[in-house]
Parts: sequence; structure tokens; C-alpha cells
Amino acid sequence: MEATNTIEIIGYSASIMVAISLMMKDIIWLRCLNFTGCTLFVIYGIYISAWPVAGMNAFVACINIYHLIKIYRTKSQSAVTA
Repeated sequence: MEATNTIEIIGYSASIMVAISLMMKDIIWLRCLNFTGCTLFVIYGIYISAWPVAGMNAFVACINIYHLIKIYRTKSQSAVTA
């Protein structure tokens, strides 16, 4: 029963993180929090064998990482040229 409670907490935490991320005005915070929520959803999905949940959130997590790298590369390039 304790394992069930732990995985439910992970699922609820994932939902909260994704919801909070969607309230962010700063795109970097949005991407970071959304990545965290997606990662928790991947763990949750794997644990309950919900492969569409795990797969889709793994894909969205990769999109978040891609955009964060793109943002930081753009920032570092503009700092070099300035």
C-alpha cells in the first residue's frame, strides 16, 4: 500500500508541476518546470505501465531540453558578439 501512495504522490506532483509551469511568464522557468513535471510523469507512467503517458511525456521533455539548449546557445552567442 505504501508503494501505491508514493506513486500517487509522484503523479500528483507531476500534475502540479505542469500546471504551475503553464502559469510562468518567463519561458526558461516554463521549460524547466515543465521538464520536471514531464520527467515525473515518465516515472509515473512507467510505474503504472501507462506507456502512452510515459512516451508522450518523454517526448515533451526532449522538446523542453531542445528549446532550453537553443535559448542558452542564443544567449551565449549574443553575449560574445556584444
